[in-house]
Amino acid sequence: MEESISINKFISDTGYCSRREADDLIVAGRVLLNGRKAKPGNRVKPGDEVEVDGSLITRKQKEKPVYILLNKPVGITTTTEEHVAGNIISFLNYPKRVFPIGRLDKDSEGLILLTNDGDIVNKVLRAGNAHEKEYQVRVNKPIGPGFVDQMEKGIPILDTVTLPCKVRVTGKQQFTIILTQGLNRQIRRMCEYLGYEVTALRRVRFMHLTIGNLAIGKWRMLSPVELEKLNAAIEDSSGLPVKIKRIKPERAPKIKKAPKEAPVEKETVKAKARPAAKPVGKMEKEPAKKGSYKAFRQKGRQR
Repeated sequence: MEESISINKFISDTGYCSRREADDLIVAGRVLLNGRKAKPGNRVKPGDEVEVDGSLITRKQKEKPVYILLNKPVGITTTTEEHVAGNIISFLNYPKRVFPIGRLDKDSEGLILLTNDGDIVNKVLRAGNAHEKEYQVRVNKPIGPGFVDQMEKGIPILDTVTLPCKVRVTGKQQFTIILTQGLNRQIRRMCEYLGYEVTALRRVRFMHLTIGNLAIGKWRMLSPVELEKLNAAIEDSSGLPVKIKRIKPERAPKIKKAPKEAPVEKETVKAKARPAAKPVGKMEKEPAKKGSYKAFRQKGRQR
């Protein structure tokens, strides 16, 4: 039986891009297999032709894997798109094609790995494999009571609830956090949910790899010992693509409104009988008391 290989791995092995990027190209219809649009899951056999954007690509002799540890500065974007200003590939300026494992947002700094080995990317990144990432964080105001418990239990962001994590306060406005997942701007969103703004964020550890004394903007190759530990750590890890399970945050139960009561008929109150109005005209004068000056005058007029 002829040896075959998945089309995304074939493209990755040519050095054209990572497996994940190859999947995106296939879904976008930019890859042809023997003149027909390729589909995810297609396999390439010896003699097959693969084209990307109209250009024929061939499988090269697999190069020696490269593993680079970079201390990324703030302002560098973790993307392989070299037309993007401040992209990590142009900043690194490595002579061979490499791509980052995971992301570290533009406003953050610290440890990030780059490699040309597409086989390890999903194994390293998959949250289910529980590979730890440690960060040092500074926020805009003193950390209040309950902050640690809420962060560790999980915060509802991005239509899901973050996985349990480890948090340790290291200063009035500083803490370290260890995550096993990597949602978009996760730490910043978690803090924002609790009313804090992140003013500085630095990744200091990725699995067993640490930033150490490596200066910001500098990089180095992994040592043989570090590489051996990395391969041992991902040996039993699943290489399936990363999928994020969306969980809707729990909402407070709705309070049932009390049934409306039937309107109570108001008893008609009969107006009290008022004395009949006197006819308009000269008002009748009340008779004066006998013996008074007024009575004396009225008597005189009658005469």
